[in-house]
Amino acid sequence: MAQCLLPRLINRGHNWLIYRMESLALSAAQRTLTGKQTDRLRRQGLVPAVLYGHGVKNELLQVESGTLQKVLRRAGSSSLVDLQIGHNTPVKVLIQGIQRHPTVSAVTHIDFFQVRMTEKLQTDIELHLVGESPAVKEQSGILIRTLDKLKIECLPADLVPSLDVDISQLKTFADRIHVRDLVLPSGIVTLDKPDEVVASVTPPRSEAELEALKGVVEEDVTAVGVVEKENKEEETEEPPPAEAPNPKSKE
Repeated sequence: MAQCLLPRLINRGHNWLIYRMESLALSAAQRTLTGKQTDRLRRQGLVPAVLYGHGVKNELLQVESGTLQKVLRRAGSSSLVDLQIGHNTPVKVLIQGIQRHPTVSAVTHIDFFQVRMTEKLQTDIELHLVGESPAVKEQSGILIRTLDKLKIECLPADLVPSLDVDISQLKTFADRIHVRDLVLPSGIVTLDKPDEVVASVTPPRSEAELEALKGVVEEDVTAVGVVEKENKEEETEEPPPAEAPNPKSKE
């Protein structure tokens, strides 16, 4: 079950930001199956999970896959989720490491980090570019997005899942939106450099530039083919097998 609150629109100076306020809830149950036995859960439409946190004893859980997918579609890395385990009082968590199947992208394991409401945390907030840039619309410029997430620090109660940044202020190719231009909600401070560029617009490429770029790409492709051929001719023995990565499994 997930609940959604209406977004709050704030204007400070020329920078409009929409703070997307959402309240998400998810039910979980304790699990006893571990290791390879968790495959049985996945066949039943359940996802193995782990709850952990500062001063919190790790707890093995399982969540319903369909409900989890709905929450994941709406929750970012900075969205608080009310996790209810059985009939216990819900606890506030952040969704952490998500493991997916390599071919079908289905979630195979998920971590929940239980937060302390009185303890500051560091996380990323997604930046959503909204509006229309006159430099793009009227001058056929190319929108360059340099930053898609903002590193922040705050108390859990001050978290917002995303910030919408209005790019209509990008009227010329000289305009820039910097981190210092972003007006953050009360209680949130950014850990990124103030001069870091969030978005800008560059002039469109001329036909001559496009033709020159095309020639460079074709030349590089030919060079790669020659190098590959030379490498095959120089190989005289089979290379040693690559060292297998150290597996890191979670129950």
